[in-house]
Amino acid sequence: MINLYITATKYIQLLLIALYTYCNFRFLSIPDQDDANPLCDWQLRIILLVHFLMNLTVFLKTGEVSALIFYVLQLIFFILYTYFSVRLYRNINRLLLNNTVFLLAYGLITLERLDMGKAIKQFVIVIGAAAVTLVIPYIIDKVWDLKRWRYHFAAFGILMQGIVFVIGATSYGAKMSISIGGFTFQASEVVKITFVLATAGMLSQAESFRDIVITSLVAGAHMLILVMCKDLGSALIFFVAYLVVLFIATNRVFYLMLGNIGMCLAAVFSYFSFSHVRTRVFAWIDPWADIDNKGYQITQSLFAIGTGGFAGLGLYQGLPNKIPIVEKDFIISAISEEMGAVTAICITLVCLGCFMQMMVIGTYMEDSFYKYVSVGLAIEYIVQVFLTIGGAIKFIPSTGVTLPFVSYGGSSLVSAFIVFAIIQALYIIQGNEDEADERAAYDNVSGGAYDGPEYIESGYAEDGYDGAGYEDYGFDDADYDEPDHDADYDADYDDADYEDYDEPGNMRGKGASGSYRNERIRAEDLGL
Repeated sequence: MINLYITATKYIQLLLIALYTYCNFRFLSIPDQDDANPLCDWQLRIILLVHFLMNLTVFLKTGEVSALIFYVLQLIFFILYTYFSVRLYRNINRLLLNNTVFLLAYGLITLERLDMGKAIKQFVIVIGAAAVTLVIPYIIDKVWDLKRWRYHFAAFGILMQGIVFVIGATSYGAKMSISIGGFTFQASEVVKITFVLATAGMLSQAESFRDIVITSLVAGAHMLILVMCKDLGSALIFFVAYLVVLFIATNRVFYLMLGNIGMCLAAVFSYFSFSHVRTRVFAWIDPWADIDNKGYQITQSLFAIGTGGFAGLGLYQGLPNKIPIVEKDFIISAISEEMGAVTAICITLVCLGCFMQMMVIGTYMEDSFYKYVSVGLAIEYIVQVFLTIGGAIKFIPSTGVTLPFVSYGGSSLVSAFIVFAIIQALYIIQGNEDEADERAAYDNVSGGAYDGPEYIESGYAEDGYDGAGYEDYGFDDADYDEPDHDADYDADYDDADYEDYDEPGNMRGKGASGSYRNERIRAEDLGL
């Protein structure tokens, strides 16, 4: 009976995740987030339903009450996290919020299957990171001017990477982590955020070629230390992000071409300089030649993906633990084996949807600093996704980076929360500015500052309104003669000359509450 339930759940889960992915891209085509909110509500219901079905499978297979308790705690967290996010920030991007919960849900389910102890540890970090980063949009919007701290961010990043180079622990051939007070964290996960903030701030203030050179030297210092630490995956992420932001800031194709040439030369240099890079390249080219040693990890990953097929074997029906470091670099292979290639593809598409939404937000940012930050973080995110999934399917050599929100690892998880919180902050800032522009536009059309009764959903509130009467302006009803007019005037005066006022070309998805689109205003008065 349990196996029958697992089989049924497998196909139900495929249908639900396909529907969720469709909603993810359908959201991008809806011009107003108020209209998209019902779609987002359905997305959240789908997530919670899939989460319930998969956790019920875990409970039925393990028979442990702790699994049931763990599910309830996750459910409470997901509900509270989405509730407080929406309540605290009216203009929050619901798509990114839902996708965060979606990726966390699949990551925790997979970790439960692989190692319950690691799943619990990951969940504790999730709660802490979510609670702390929930205030980041407020801090960026109201308290902290990030642009002024660009040099501090640059100095912090170089200093942190320098500490890693001197005292960092070596793992899988690269120096990546620092241990402080019993806690181990990967410094590059934090530095990749300060790196974008520093270079974006410097490029937004650049006025000459000299400023571009200085910014490039700062960026190069970050990447040089990463190469010296043999953390080439992070170095590649930094490089691509800076190259794209530099191109957007300068609009010089020459920089793009020069950067690509430099990247190719750096790849050749890394191959001949670092033995672990050569090992990974050999394993990528022909893993079957040394299947029991250098090629073992990638071949087990390919076996898992091939065995799972499109629909997957079902939870606890495969052997994902055969893959070395499966909970980090190769978690997408474990998902593909037991939940199917369709699920893995949908997760990839959801990550792509996050990237597209980040780029859209960056496109509509009026402040160049915020624009570069959004684009830089978006590029870092999608490159990391590409390196993780590409390495697991043997599209590129394995680089050792993790899948944000899904893979096991506290540093990666906290970093992903911070990145998404910063993007949400930019979205909220632009939304607030758009609403201010709407009010200003309405005041201009009204002939000055609006000092009438407050407009509410049901109409104008008249309580306490002490507007001036005709007599206050010198009008006397007894002396007033209505002017004659053409009898056909009323017929010519048609509602077709009027149209509803809507947001004038603001950012896609901004909330409409608080706007004046219910007011009837002449289109020609607005210049439309």
